[in-house]
Amino acid sequence: MHYYWEAPYGVLLWQDSTFDLASRFGLSWEEFVGTGANDGVVQKWLARIWWLYLACAVLSLTVRRTSRFQISGLVLGSGLLIWLSYAKYVAAIRQPPMFIEHGGQMLIPILLVLALVFGVRHRCTTIMAMIALIMTFAGHGLYAVGAWPTPASFSAMTTLILGVEYPTTQTLLRIAGTLDFIVCLGICFPLTRKVSAVYATAWGFLTAIARPVAGMSWQLNYWGADQYLHEAVLRAPHFLIPLYLLLIWREPKDEPL
Repeated sequence: MHYYWEAPYGVLLWQDSTFDLASRFGLSWEEFVGTGANDGVVQKWLARIWWLYLACAVLSLTVRRTSRFQISGLVLGSGLLIWLSYAKYVAAIRQPPMFIEHGGQMLIPILLVLALVFGVRHRCTTIMAMIALIMTFAGHGLYAVGAWPTPASFSAMTTLILGVEYPTTQTLLRIAGTLDFIVCLGICFPLTRKVSAVYATAWGFLTAIARPVAGMSWQLNYWGADQYLHEAVLRAPHFLIPLYLLLIWREPKDEPL
């Protein structure tokens, strides 16, 4: 994503306080922002940050439980994702749901670290997964029920995919938002956590693929995959985390949390 599209960190870096910090290291205004003909420090740094994410992606596939270096790299990756989510939150005029709904994406590296260090069935691992799930669905729910202005993309995707009118779309979003909150509660109780995890897995998968389904077209270059496919990949934790919980809780030896 960062290699192909501009990273959204500008809202955090294009600030007087950031320039004041840079000036302490001897950077002039032209060196910091660029001259028009040449990129400044900010543009150059943003153009290269994708290497860090690529390194973290490789680490997630090769990490070993005994390697502190690799474990530390994954923790750093989680920090990068938190920073990314914070940038989106600031760009959204500091609407809390914008940050909260990225909980699954922010915490997925930490969840992998806990699974490696303590085990996939350890209490710390499952609790972290539950926190990530609750954050994601609570954030979506707050937007869907209209507690904060519902993003236009929510309505647009629902209308395009289902072919319904705007009033029906709003009703469906309110219902989906209410179910999001029910999942957040249900996942906390042994009696309802399995069915909640089933719903969260299914709904998380549907919302992850909604953007490419709504946006991709045969008429677009690369069928629009370059614009929308990464959106589904970014949201994979929305269904992978509840799927993990479902598999753990299906084990007969599992003990209630």
